[in-house]
Amino acid sequence: MDSLTPDHPEHSAEERTHRLQVLGLNSVESEATFDRVARIAATLTQAPLAMVNFINNERQMFRGMYVPPSSEVPDGSTDGIVFDLSDLAREAPSDYGFCPHVVAQGAQLALDDVFDYPRFKGNALVNDLGVRSYLGTPLRDHNGMILGTVCVADMKPRQWGREPREGMQQLSETLLSEFKLRDSLLTQQQQLFAIFDRAPFPIMLTEGPDHLLRYANATQGDAFGLVPRLSRGRQALSGLDSVGVFKTMDQAFHTGQTITLPQAQLIPYNSSTPKTFSFTCTPVKLSPGATVISGVLTVAMDITGQPSRGNESRQIAAQFQDRFEQMGSGVGSRMGSGQLAGGDFSL
Repeated sequence: MDSLTPDHPEHSAEERTHRLQVLGLNSVESEATFDRVARIAATLTQAPLAMVNFINNERQMFRGMYVPPSSEVPDGSTDGIVFDLSDLAREAPSDYGFCPHVVAQGAQLALDDVFDYPRFKGNALVNDLGVRSYLGTPLRDHNGMILGTVCVADMKPRQWGREPREGMQQLSETLLSEFKLRDSLLTQQQQLFAIFDRAPFPIMLTEGPDHLLRYANATQGDAFGLVPRLSRGRQALSGLDSVGVFKTMDQAFHTGQTITLPQAQLIPYNSSTPKTFSFTCTPVKLSPGATVISGVLTVAMDITGQPSRGNESRQIAAQFQDRFEQMGSGVGSRMGSGQLAGGDFSL
């Protein structure tokens, strides 16, 4: 009965990874929207385990998950063994379980009993969690690219009839509006970045604990070097790392507090002599409705001979953070015609 051989995927893993990075979905942080969809999937199918799973070129990221309390996990056909799902990790290797087959095939996959498929019977998901049945649906964005799956699993064999199959398909389609919203916010961010481009001081926006570079204005590139978008900042901007900028960004990201590096001396690319900069690192939420910090906005100020300009940097960073928070909550800007502190650069 083992006729499930993945076809060539519609898009490469690299293309999918890039799209996830652009949408701000290339990490394992949970989001209420996706957790809610996972819970609905579990209710719809009466399955004990449900996930909204995004898959990049290295791993699977369960940004949405529903698991029952450990006391309610059924033992099904697992020889009386009760599997505790309460601390299930929100990530897995890219070849783990059955979701990669859904992405590769580009079609819904229903396994009434994984033991009917010899190559699935020994899957780590079966051994680790006692999974015996699985239903996974491709999760596409509004451009048609498969980003991952919406899936459910049970610890006993069961037949996935027409109703749960159609329900899961419809549920996956409800997330199209989420991806459209993210693209809309990206457009708003681009408009904000156009304003940043006029700033006479370096600005960069990074995402995640690895500080992937989402944006850098021209002044940042002139001073500290041009690097490809979505590159790992610490490796790409080693000069800034050497003077403690990324350590400061780490602190801002993990504490959720604005952290300032008061003074750092280095020779910028557009100068032959050392200059002193202050760096203000402000945590921001890049996703709509996000409850956790997902990025850091870093504003640098040349304070050579003018140490008091460090305060100006902090004021500007606070205004930028406010603008990002407004975009994420859908609130119109209160700063449309206002001026930033200390100069003619207006926002």
